[in-house]
Amino acid sequence: MTGINFGYVRVSSTGQHLDRQYEALTQYVTEDRYIYSDKASGKDMEREGFQQMLKAMRKGDTLYIKSIDRLGRNKELIKQYLEYFKQEGIRVKILDLPTTMQDVAEGQEWVIDMINNIIIEVYTSIAQQERETLLQRQSEGIASAHKRGVKFGRPVLELPNDWAKYYKQWKAKEIKAVDFMKLVDMKKATFYKKVKEYEDSLK
Repeated sequence: MTGINFGYVRVSSTGQHLDRQYEALTQYVTEDRYIYSDKASGKDMEREGFQQMLKAMRKGDTLYIKSIDRLGRNKELIKQYLEYFKQEGIRVKILDLPTTMQDVAEGQEWVIDMINNIIIEVYTSIAQQERETLLQRQSEGIASAHKRGVKFGRPVLELPNDWAKYYKQWKAKEIKAVDFMKLVDMKKATFYKKVKEYEDSLK
């Protein structure tokens, strides 16, 4: 029985697009249902699409990916999974590594394995180094921003017009809290959060 061609595509965030990877893989994987995807970091392999694909694959199947870093960016984990695929009889073909795309005569698999192991060692090292560099830059950037007084997190909501006037009326018991909420069009949780922020700003 001929094995199934699977594809795997990944980007690191929901704002990125998978289209280019999909297009590249459709030359080899003709059915969309066999192309699995994730929009998640490559730091580990606990991704929903990747794990579902592992469950679906069987001996004799082939996995196509655009580049080694789509599989992940952790060198040791990538090597573990590549070894897993090999032990399970699943061929991995990486479009950006031409030697992995070649078919070899029966009994000569060791030749392609030797070449691939060398290339994968280099590429996975680069992928991991890129991730470590990215994390370092992010950390340095955040530290620099903190020194400049930049604050991260959800921006504070501006107070509605006439907030101060209604606040004084509420404190003077001229209006009830429920009336105050209606006047400023806020739900209870948001209202009391803004009250606290406002009172803190007055201290």
